[in-house]
Amino acid sequence: MELLSNLALGFSTAGSLENLFFCLIGVILGTLIGVLPGIGATATIAMLLPITFQLEPVSSLIMLAGIYYGAQYGGSTTAILINLPGESSSAVTAIDGYQMARKGKAGTALAIAALGSFFAGSVSTLLVAIFAIPLTVVALKFGAAEYFSLMVLGLVSSIALAHGSILKALAMVVTGLLLGLVGTDIYTGAPRFNLGIREYADGLNFVALAVGVFGIAEILRNLEGEVQREVIKTKVSSLLPSKEDFRAMIAPVLRGTAIGSALGILPGGGAILASFASYTVEKKMSKHPEEFGHGAIAGVAGPESANNAGAQTSFIPLLTLGIPANPVMALMVGAMIIQGIVPGPNVAAEQPALFWGIIASMWIGNLMLVILNLPLIGLWVKLLTVPYYVLFPIIMAMCSIGVYSVNSNVYDLYAVAFFGLLGYVLLKLRCEPAPLLLGFVLGPMLEENLRRAMILGRGDPTTFLTRPISLTLLILSLAVLVVVFLPQVRKKRDEVFTESD
Repeated sequence: MELLSNLALGFSTAGSLENLFFCLIGVILGTLIGVLPGIGATATIAMLLPITFQLEPVSSLIMLAGIYYGAQYGGSTTAILINLPGESSSAVTAIDGYQMARKGKAGTALAIAALGSFFAGSVSTLLVAIFAIPLTVVALKFGAAEYFSLMVLGLVSSIALAHGSILKALAMVVTGLLLGLVGTDIYTGAPRFNLGIREYADGLNFVALAVGVFGIAEILRNLEGEVQREVIKTKVSSLLPSKEDFRAMIAPVLRGTAIGSALGILPGGGAILASFASYTVEKKMSKHPEEFGHGAIAGVAGPESANNAGAQTSFIPLLTLGIPANPVMALMVGAMIIQGIVPGPNVAAEQPALFWGIIASMWIGNLMLVILNLPLIGLWVKLLTVPYYVLFPIIMAMCSIGVYSVNSNVYDLYAVAFFGLLGYVLLKLRCEPAPLLLGFVLGPMLEENLRRAMILGRGDPTTFLTRPISLTLLILSLAVLVVVFLPQVRKKRDEVFTESD
């Protein structure tokens, strides 16, 4: 009964005209960003963070959430129609979705992707609602030592699940942690690592770093490697799958939903990992594995369900523990901090309307996506013909205006330029920037809980080992590192990420 009353509160909050409007804006923007290759949800949310400062907290977070899971929908459109995934998590969809489109079944492929995504999103949102409060109750029992160990596990997991070299991912995490130290010592008040610039006394601007590393760097990379792709220009018709298609998609959708719901909670990009895991499972379980790569329905239904389920369940650690599971959730943490909200288990008790309003808006947003996406496929196809040189000046101008509007600080623009160039260099060196952002967000919290635990333990470092939950989390962190460095696991990991590039 308590769950029903909480959901009623959530739907009454998310169902207000203002929040419905921002939910609609979010899912439309998300779909648009997913359709336009090379921009991505992470860069878009980073660019829009300054705008959310002017909105109500619930409205801003509902809109940002809509952009995230809307981008998962939009990414499948380009994957199917031009063999170019708008989102990394839709890369697998392109393998069979594009082949279906070339055979004249583009409408069927798009409908399967949309329906599978809607089902997976609805089920995983229900899981968020069911597990949110129990996990929040557990989180309230966490002390400083437990939070420190949990963040260590999160950072180690992000290293394990990052693309490319493990050592490069570790270097990115350390770099993020070091950047998070810039500013003022939290206990002594002494300035540190700010190069004598008073404007950085409160630390580096999170929005400037995120926009630079993800937004500007992506623009530079897209300008360098802009290519022309073959677009399926024939009229997309027969959107309703046949009975045979429905029968073929049911089992993959169910399996994809289960895989995505479980892996989405993991730090470092669970939605991407879920889509590849789902494709592998479907290919191994199929009676006709030779069809994969030539237009197999399971190759579209499974991964699309998995990546949308993963996107939704990544909200679980954010809403219950205040810990981001991926770069987008790290940006959501930044949005909450901008609004004066301290992420963590207290949000559910102190701001229940916000907590449950976000959860309820996911159902509403998923329904909006199904209703809007299929009729607007023709519009999305036309947008794919817009040259990128028309888009990038507008994007860069909006980025600069948005970042400056937060603090009216010209040094933030310098930071955007610096981190944009840094992000571009990192991309050229094949260093994934996601662990850097997670390190930057978690760094201050990691340091605060480390020092608080040491103060409470009177300087005894064994305090992290004498508390059962903390010890368990540290053992898990060590186990993840050991497993990742095993030769067989490293080989399999390299194969998976090579396929995704």
